[in-house]
Amino acid sequence: MEPMQTARRILDDAKPRRLRLPERGIEIGLLEWEGAGPTLLLHHANGFCKGTLGLVADALRNDHHVVAMDARGHGDSSHPEGPLVATWNDFADDVAAVARALAAERGEERLAFGVGHSFGGTVTLGASARQPGLFERLVLIDPVVPVRTGSSGERPEHLVRLIEGARKRRHEWPSREEARSWFAERSLFADWQPEALDLYVLDGLRPCPGGVVLKCSGEAEATVFESGGRTDPMAWARASPAPCRVLWASGGNFPRAVHEALAAEMSAGEVVTVDAGHLVPMERPDLVVAEIRRFP
Repeated sequence: MEPMQTARRILDDAKPRRLRLPERGIEIGLLEWEGAGPTLLLHHANGFCKGTLGLVADALRNDHHVVAMDARGHGDSSHPEGPLVATWNDFADDVAAVARALAAERGEERLAFGVGHSFGGTVTLGASARQPGLFERLVLIDPVVPVRTGSSGERPEHLVRLIEGARKRRHEWPSREEARSWFAERSLFADWQPEALDLYVLDGLRPCPGGVVLKCSGEAEATVFESGGRTDPMAWARASPAPCRVLWASGGNFPRAVHEALAAEMSAGEVVTVDAGHLVPMERPDLVVAEIRRFP
């Protein structure tokens, strides 16, 4: 079998494009699987890319028109020349702008689903809160609920580790094959489906003079982590009217009580346990697909 054959087929089946958002001053990279059903918008975790959700998209494309987006500073979206200066409010407003544009293109009053993973889940909730009526339903996959930064500005120890780790992350390899081999040896990717890792290598790296480099820099990833403490997801939960299913990863990074508290602030929120680590869509995409399909 040709290396990465399944991942290449999934990406070849999608239409890649950049959506101009003049009012936001950015362009957003999209992968679009043109199904006949209602539109479902996917948003990745911090530091990753739209392609990492390809296994979820591929399973749903017969039932939905599936679109996966890159956050600003990630993947094929706009990258600032200097530091990535953006709050999670900015990211939420980007999601809202993409959702509005897609609904207008498709002649839909609202999108059927907003589905986000980790940081992507949190800012998708923010989009629903900042512009109610964008989504019929939300599925938040192990969303991040940041600890609010106090007046001292001191960050929790685990957050400091994430920020420092992002800035130290290796970002360049001689080839995609060598990058994949390197990723496969790291504990972060140990439970990923092989095809999910292939999708990351194909969509999350770009050619450079020395070989290939991550499209999302470690500095951009660190900046997203740093800015999360100014976010209030509980306020977003109270303001979002869309029925919401929060998928809590039993092997992930957050106590279930954190997600129960988030769902309790919603008008129609529930928590569902999924047996996976925090990187659920890449480890057990089947569980994500099953929860989306059974959402009434």
